[in-house]
Amino acid sequence: MESTNLSPITLSRLVSLYETHRQQLVACDTPRLAGLRDRAFQSFASLGFPDTKQEGWRHTDLKESLARLYDYPLDPLKETDIQKVFQCNIPHLDTAILGQLNGWYVSRDVPLMELGNGMIMGSLSEARKKYPELVEKYYGRAADDTTDAFTALNTAFVRDGVFVYVPAGVKSPRPVQMINVIHHKSNLLIQSRNLIILGENARLSLVHCDDSYNHQGSFSNIVTEIFAGENAFLDHYKLQNLNNNSTLISSTFFRLDKAAGLESHYISLNGGLLRNNIRVVFDGTHGRADLFGLYLMDKKQHVDNQIYVDHAFPECTSTEVFKGILDENARGVFNGHVLVRRNAVKTDARQSNKNMLLTDSARVNSKPFLEIYNDDVKCSHGSSVGQLDSMAMFYLRQRGISEESARMLLMFAFANEVVAKIAIPELRGRIEDMVKKRLQGELQICEQCVLHCSTPEKNINQ
Repeated sequence: MESTNLSPITLSRLVSLYETHRQQLVACDTPRLAGLRDRAFQSFASLGFPDTKQEGWRHTDLKESLARLYDYPLDPLKETDIQKVFQCNIPHLDTAILGQLNGWYVSRDVPLMELGNGMIMGSLSEARKKYPELVEKYYGRAADDTTDAFTALNTAFVRDGVFVYVPAGVKSPRPVQMINVIHHKSNLLIQSRNLIILGENARLSLVHCDDSYNHQGSFSNIVTEIFAGENAFLDHYKLQNLNNNSTLISSTFFRLDKAAGLESHYISLNGGLLRNNIRVVFDGTHGRADLFGLYLMDKKQHVDNQIYVDHAFPECTSTEVFKGILDENARGVFNGHVLVRRNAVKTDARQSNKNMLLTDSARVNSKPFLEIYNDDVKCSHGSSVGQLDSMAMFYLRQRGISEESARMLLMFAFANEVVAKIAIPELRGRIEDMVKKRLQGELQICEQCVLHCSTPEKNINQ
């Protein structure tokens, strides 16, 4: 069976689907994973879909997304031109590309690559067969499927995703790029799971792209578990550029061991409804997590960033800097929660969320929050919502710069604080271009722009 019609998405239909196809779903599971799948489904059946009555979903309404008609692919969907689908449009960016098409890992060669340095990359379903002990040790250990309905739904129904293992002491010779593409003639409900493991003293740059290649509707529920061993470091990028008919629930769970480091960048350029659940837990002392985010929304687009950082051990540092520019009737949500536990002395935690609204009808709800249970900490949070700086506009206009050009310069300067943090030069240059084009798309044509992009395209959606 290639797909099962779910029209629309309801709890009763998903219960029926799971009961009918359970044997197919657990066919490659170990006993623990099969039990985990069953327990997760029971959790989902109990929790149901969240609604705006719940505090965490007060400003994000899924009714319209759930009401569409979807197909659920229980097996890989046929695609004839895989090579064309996974062409990377970032010039000179040398990465190891791991492609997912409609929720399934695709490969031109082998489904699981084993490199000479001990790294393993490829299909998660193949990794469960070939390395069951390794997958058993980590799978489901970070993701909480008892309180979060979409994590539980993913655990219950997932079939495939991406697996990356970097053994102790190994530095990946080049960045790994995970490209998750949605490309089909009908609306799809997609469940995809990724498992990323860094051993002690390992190093990895990971670029995770979510793209859609047509205007077909989709509902993607993606869960990613990332483990960084002692003194490991992960340079992580999440790039989102989806059509206006798409819904994406992206849940990423980071577990950082002693002295592990994380630098994560969330760049949301397009999407009908985007929800990023970001969870960071310090599993040892002297860890560091720097989280950066940029979201550019227009029309009726909606982005919701939910960040939770758990300082469970002493002497760890976390930073959050999220910035948004919202135009027309766009909506933005930021909810940053930092928990400092009783024994987590010498914690240094900082939050910042700044938003620029270009119209009176754009809206953002910002809620930075600190929950602290000891006094020996340095913690701060801040939030701002405003418009373009009138004094800065006046200064630029006095120097002969047109009003539209001045607006462009101020908006790009506002966004570039986040973009400038990108450590990979080729990726940073491409994101700068995409941000410029995103800002130009609604405000003015490229020929009159004071910002000079290095690529000729006039629309990043083309």
